[in-house]
Amino acid sequence: MAREKFGSRIGFLLVSAGCAIGIGNVWRFPYVTGVNGGAIFVLFYILFLCIMGIPVMTMEFAVGRAGASSAVNAYKNLEKPGQKWHIHGYVCVLGCLMLMMYYTTVSGWMADYFYKFASGSFVSGMSGDEVADVFSSMLANPSEMVFWMALTVVVGFLVVSFKIQSGLEKVTKWMMAALLLLIVILAVRSLTLPGASEGIKFYLLPDIDAAKEQGLWNVIAAAMNQSFFTLSLGVGAMEIFGSYIDKSRALTGEAVRIAILDTFVAVVSGLIIFPACFSYDVAVDNGPSLIFITLPNIFVNMAGGRLWGSLFFLFMTFASFSTVIAVFENLNAFWIDNFNFSRKKSSLVNCIIVFVTGIPCALGYSILKNVHLIGGRDILDSEDFIVSNILLPVGSLIFLLFCVTRFGWGFDSYIGECNSGEGIKMPKAFKYYFKFVLPVLLLVILITGLV
Repeated sequence: MAREKFGSRIGFLLVSAGCAIGIGNVWRFPYVTGVNGGAIFVLFYILFLCIMGIPVMTMEFAVGRAGASSAVNAYKNLEKPGQKWHIHGYVCVLGCLMLMMYYTTVSGWMADYFYKFASGSFVSGMSGDEVADVFSSMLANPSEMVFWMALTVVVGFLVVSFKIQSGLEKVTKWMMAALLLLIVILAVRSLTLPGASEGIKFYLLPDIDAAKEQGLWNVIAAAMNQSFFTLSLGVGAMEIFGSYIDKSRALTGEAVRIAILDTFVAVVSGLIIFPACFSYDVAVDNGPSLIFITLPNIFVNMAGGRLWGSLFFLFMTFASFSTVIAVFENLNAFWIDNFNFSRKKSSLVNCIIVFVTGIPCALGYSILKNVHLIGGRDILDSEDFIVSNILLPVGSLIFLLFCVTRFGWGFDSYIGECNSGEGIKMPKAFKYYFKFVLPVLLLVILITGLV
C-alpha cells in the first residue's frame, strides 16, 4: 500500500507547527521571558533555537522521510543489520501515550473554559476569589473533568480516523488559520488597554537588572530549556510528519519556518498577557494559575469581557487541540505501520487506550487528589516530569547519535537526506559540532531537568 502524503507543503508546515505550538507557548514562555531580562532572554532563546532545536528537528524529519514510516519501522529501515536503535521507536510510542495521558486533560480544561465564558458562567464584577473558585470547583468535579477529557479524546481520534489529507491536514489548516487570526486580534485588544505600554516594556525591553538578579547562567539555562522543549522533540512527534512528505524541499528550511511560527505564537502571547496584567495591576503568574485565574480575573473586569474571554479560550483550545491530534496521528501510525490496522480500527483501539490511561490524571485533583508520585508531585505533574525531563531530552540525544555517528545511520546519510530538495541547506561544516558539542548541550538539559 502506498504511503499517505500531505496534500500540500503548507499542510505539512501547519501540522508540524501545530504539534509544536501548545499551552507551554502561552503559560510559560511570556512569564519566563519577563523575569529573565526581556529581550536579553529572547536573544538567548533564539540562539539556542538555532543551534539546538532546529538541528534536532531536522534529524527527526530526516529519519521519518528516509525511513518512510513511523519511528519503529523507520529505525529498522535505516539501521545496520544487528543494531537495536528501533527499540527507541517503541519508547517514542510510549512517550506519546504518556504525553496524552495528561495533555488531553489540560486540553479539556481549555474547552471547558471556552464553554464557561461563552455560556455566561463568568459574569462582570466577579471577585478574585469567585474566579479562583471556578477553577477549584472544576478540578474537584470528577464527572466534569472526565467528560471534557473524553470529549477531547473522542473528537481527536475522529479527526485522525480519516485520511491524512481529509482529516489531520484539513482540520489543522483551519484551526491554525483561526489560531493565528485570534492571537493577533487578542494582542491588538490588549495593546490598546490603558497602561499597556508598561507591560510591553517589562516584557520585551532589555532588563539587565532582572537578568543579573536571576543570574546569567540561570537566564541561559532557562533560554536553553525553553528553546528545546517548545518544539516537542524526542518522542517521534515530528518524525512521523517527515514520513508524509516528499524530497522536494530541504529539511532545514522547513524546520526554520516551523520554529518561526512557534516563536511567533509564543512572543505574541506575551503581548496579550503582560499589557493586560499591567493595565489591571494584576501580578503575572506562571502555569495554570495564569491561564485559569489571573486572565479570567481580568476578563470579568473588562468591557466586553465575555467575548474576549471566549476568544482567548477558543485560541487556547485550538493551540492545545492541534498538539493533541498531531500526537494522536503518531499513535495511529504505530498500529497502522506495525500491525496493518486500518485507520478506523487503529483510531478505535487508540481511543480506548488513551481514554482509559487518561482517567487517573483527570481524577488527580478529586478522587485521586491524595495520590503523589515522583517527588511528591501529583499525577499530572509526575507524568509531565517523566515526559519533559526524561523522555524528551534522552530521546533527542538518541535521534542525534543515530544521525551523526558511525554506530547509527551516520552523518553523511543524514546530511544527504536533510539537504535533498530546494531551500536552506544544513552546512556540512556542522559535523563536529553535532558530534561533540550538541550532545553535551542535550546532556546539560537532561541533568538540569533532573536536578
